[in-house]
Amino acid sequence: MSHKPFLRAIFVVGRKDMRIYYRKAPVYIFGLLLPTFLFFAFFVGRQLDIPKYFPGFLAMSLFFTSSSVGPIIVPWEKQAGTFERLLSLPVSVTTIILGDMLAGALFGLIISTFIGVLGIVLLGLSVTNVLLLAVLFVLGNACFAAMGELISSTGGRTPSNVMMLSALVRFPLIFISGVFVSLSEMSGPGIIVAYLSPLTYLVDGLNASMGQSSVIPWAVDILVLVLFMTIFTFGTRKLLQRNLMKGM
Repeated sequence: MSHKPFLRAIFVVGRKDMRIYYRKAPVYIFGLLLPTFLFFAFFVGRQLDIPKYFPGFLAMSLFFTSSSVGPIIVPWEKQAGTFERLLSLPVSVTTIILGDMLAGALFGLIISTFIGVLGIVLLGLSVTNVLLLAVLFVLGNACFAAMGELISSTGGRTPSNVMMLSALVRFPLIFISGVFVSLSEMSGPGIIVAYLSPLTYLVDGLNASMGQSSVIPWAVDILVLVLFMTIFTFGTRKLLQRNLMKGM
């Protein structure tokens, strides 16, 4: 397949996902409401320096929104009986995965950009490295959209089960990734576990782009996010191929 038809197929699959799954309730519940409630639960009534923690909250919002579309696509389509028709089209598994990732990444990019601009304006924050911030937004959304796809590729046909699995994966990550407790304040096993989370590198990179304290060089943050995105994408492809007909 040449590049032009391949890219067009990705766009067609992504557009289909946007038209259908941006309207699903679980996307808004797990992608918007939960991180908002977590923010208010942590900050309201406490004398905390919100500008200091804003990069972490922004990373958490990006993380939840970009990874909320992917987990429902495959199980929902298998349950509705439309997954078979998609497989009958002249598209590859890789095309389907990248199209689904495009839909998840764009959803996260739209919401997180709105939250980022609103927070920067209202809190009067300064962005010291605009290019780094833009790169992290694009790369972070792509990485966590790929993670959502990996969760979705378990092959089941019950969306609620996959969404529960998604919650079990995502919730622990926000508590070990420097969102509520900065990396500089961690020690012992906590810091080791933090370095195993892809969200850690997004939080640290956003801190660097907004002039906050960062621990890891921003170039390493970018490289590790690329590595995780690659692992998630290839892992999804392997699992989806292995479980291609499961649940039909």
